[in-house]
Amino acid sequence: MKLRLMLWLLGVMLKRARRRNTRFQQKLSDMQRFDWGVATEDLSLARHYRMRPESIEDAPGLPIDLDLELRFRDAHAGVAFLKRPTARAFFDGLQSGRLRLVGDSRDLERLQGLLKHLR
Repeated sequence: MKLRLMLWLLGVMLKRARRRNTRFQQKLSDMQRFDWGVATEDLSLARHYRMRPESIEDAPGLPIDLDLELRFRDAHAGVAFLKRPTARAFFDGLQSGRLRLVGDSRDLERLQGLLKHLR
């Protein structure tokens, strides 16, 4: 339940940053479009985000056309990671097997560039 709430709150924070943060808006405009999702390995909890310069949409589930998916070993690993989504946390999660990337690692760098502007 905690991970589900955190993923919903992440959507609220992304929408807020798009409205209020000019640096976030600029990065999003440079990308034009970025679709990504977060889920547990067994897909019991999943949420995706469709980001465009004019809007950000989020919904439960993982469609197959996403640019990047972050898959956590379990909900506990997802909660621990989302509390501090730093570059080091991404690297440690990948090394330990708690996090698996589905997609291009360059898309992970794009995501990290956006997430650093959230407050």
